[in-house]
Amino acid sequence: MSGCAARRYVTAALGRCRARGLPLWEPPPARGLRPLGAGRVAALPLLLLPPRRHLSSRNRPEGKVLETVGVFEAPKQHGKYETGQLFLHSVFGYRGIVLFPWQARLYDRDVASPVPEKSENAAGHGSKEVKGKTHTYYQVLIDARDCPHISQRSQTEAVTFLANHDDSRALYAIPGLDYVSHEDILPYSSTDQVPIQHELFERFLMYDQTKVPPFVARDTLCAWQEKNHPWLELSDVHRETTENIRVTVIPFYMGMREAQNSHVYWWRYCIRLENLDSEVVQLRERHWRIFSLSGTLETVRGRGVVGREPVLSKEQPAFQYSSHVSLQASSGHMWGTFRFERPDGSHFDVRIPPFSLESNKDEKTPPSGLHW
Repeated sequence: MSGCAARRYVTAALGRCRARGLPLWEPPPARGLRPLGAGRVAALPLLLLPPRRHLSSRNRPEGKVLETVGVFEAPKQHGKYETGQLFLHSVFGYRGIVLFPWQARLYDRDVASPVPEKSENAAGHGSKEVKGKTHTYYQVLIDARDCPHISQRSQTEAVTFLANHDDSRALYAIPGLDYVSHEDILPYSSTDQVPIQHELFERFLMYDQTKVPPFVARDTLCAWQEKNHPWLELSDVHRETTENIRVTVIPFYMGMREAQNSHVYWWRYCIRLENLDSEVVQLRERHWRIFSLSGTLETVRGRGVVGREPVLSKEQPAFQYSSHVSLQASSGHMWGTFRFERPDGSHFDVRIPPFSLESNKDEKTPPSGLHW
């Protein structure tokens, strides 16, 4: 990408960040982060301008000290980001670092070739031929300093595992792990040898000034990835848009446990809701249908999601969360709708794209924790 093109891209990206009300950071040294108002475009030590240009500290509040975090790099239009790449999330605004990439199959019903509508079946809505295409996602660490400032847009993301003991419902989580799509990466560089605050940063990565990027994988990261591959792997991504609300679903198989002389299979699913319009809407209800290979069809209705009823606006257009489901069969399907409310009190339903729940045929013993 040429220098001019990179400048245009980053300028547009920063404009999107400001329009979405993403936190514009002004961290006093050793005192954490404080979000500024969406109109304060001068105080952007994290959102640095195109390569080799540092941001001015004009118009900063009196008594505040801006701290340079890094320098933006040209986003990659082709190829993948490497382990150790620092980035800003273009939607949620947090700082992170790439651990390793995943090659997923993206099933986008917005670009699918429609076939004659049929009655609803175990696959969900009326039939559509949806062909998956390869898309790159990244396993990343989230900077812990940024988590409090994204709580209104997202759960603090974590990867959950089945606990390795008799309680078939027990889960444990590694917080500050996320999966990020290639187009959501805004790369930057930093001279700081520990630029991300996360308990796993120095266990997984080490600084090597001879490398680009200068953070390389330790043996512990390679061993952790290899051991937990079946429960970390991102394979399928499903996406559908209804009335300018885009729903993206990523399911993960977590493993199987025995309970009361039967097998219980567990999945985690991550959902992102995005408002592609300027009209403010609020999620009010969820309606799930869960089909199991054992022949059961369960309906689940409830208020909001994960105890919240998020508002999607131009300033905060996206919300992301994770939840879990278990079946007494090795596979199944889920689909459903989210009900949203407009400012005038009217409601509309947004489709959740149908997705498969598949278990690993060559399943190994689920992980029992982090071992180094």
